[in-house]
Amino acid sequence: MSTPNESTPVPAPTSTSGAAIAVEVTGVGRVFGGRSGAVTALDNVDLTVAAGEFVSLIGPSGCGKSTLMRLIADLDQPTSGTVTVFGKPASVARENHDYGIAFQQAGLLPWRTVQANIELPLELHGTGRAGRAERARELLALVGLSDFGGHLPSQLSGGMQQRVAIARSLAESPSLLLMDEPFGALDEMTRERLQTELLRIRAETGAAVVFVTHSIPEAVYLSDRVVVMSPRPGRVQQILTIGLGAAGDRGEGIREDVQFFDQVGAVREALHGIAPAGRGMDLR
Repeated sequence: MSTPNESTPVPAPTSTSGAAIAVEVTGVGRVFGGRSGAVTALDNVDLTVAAGEFVSLIGPSGCGKSTLMRLIADLDQPTSGTVTVFGKPASVARENHDYGIAFQQAGLLPWRTVQANIELPLELHGTGRAGRAERARELLALVGLSDFGGHLPSQLSGGMQQRVAIARSLAESPSLLLMDEPFGALDEMTRERLQTELLRIRAETGAAVVFVTHSIPEAVYLSDRVVVMSPRPGRVQQILTIGLGAAGDRGEGIREDVQFFDQVGAVREALHGIAPAGRGMDLR
């Protein structure tokens, strides 16, 4: 029993299913000003992402997917509404290094080796040299690049560079990954291979993932749920639950499964504003 002078831990927020909440977006709007007038990028967006869940954001260009990602990452602030990450304001979650982030371009420093690029977040936050090196070696093994730690980014293919970027985003063992079209610039074969790699990494780390994409098959293959956003101003139009089993159990063969094609069709219909019947959807 605690005394009045003892602090009592505040329990982590949970969803209606009882799972801890990684991200909670409530009534969020974002309006940008400009010479030609205000532009509403997002309007009254509500979204909850459970801990360990993979959620993709998909919608037409300009619908605010990346803006929403930036708000969750505290790279921008909402005009209205609130964003919390693991029950904390997004700014506090950023300061606590609760999430890792990866963009379409790997963004590696060309003068640093692969290992040194992965170590960079740890170096910036004061981790000792031995600890940085050990963590980088763990992550190189996780993304299948143990033999390339001493290489420069220019000596790697585009797909390998993206794997380094993913490893760097995992450096501080975040409970949340924010990924903004990380495979968008890759060829289809490399893209599919890295999608499978990402599912493996996600299964091994247990991190929640919020993933922005323009690709319907990619969203279906990767996700537990797909959030379909409307044209600007961006709103959550539909949320579809993808019933393809656990992430770690999804192999390449699932892309040829009838259920996979059915789910792709459901997302496509939602994007075109057609309300599908059935198909295991969760509409909110």
